[in-house]
Amino acid sequence: MFFGGVPVPTKPKSKTRPVLAEHRRRLRDRGLQRLEVQVRGEDAALVRTVAAALADPERAAEARALLRGRFAPAPTRSLKGLLASAPLDGVDLERSPDAGRAIDL
Repeated sequence: MFFGGVPVPTKPKSKTRPVLAEHRRRLRDRGLQRLEVQVRGEDAALVRTVAAALADPERAAEARALLRGRFAPAPTRSLKGLLASAPLDGVDLERSPDAGRAIDL
């Protein structure tokens, strides 16, 4: 490429992009996901430690259980499940045999 008769150097095509894409594909294949979080400076070491515990096969199950127990939302229950678990002590479940009032047609 020339500019005013003087050759202008062009940037060689970078191989970084395909290499990075391949690296991220391999991570996905291993079940890993790249995340970016923003935390206060004093919490950065803590977040790194938690991420390391989750990545360590020996500590991952315990770390997940602790984090889920503390921070995961309570599991939602269906109405049927909620009614099935309701205490029925003192609730009269018998229906009267009354068929209602007589209607003249």
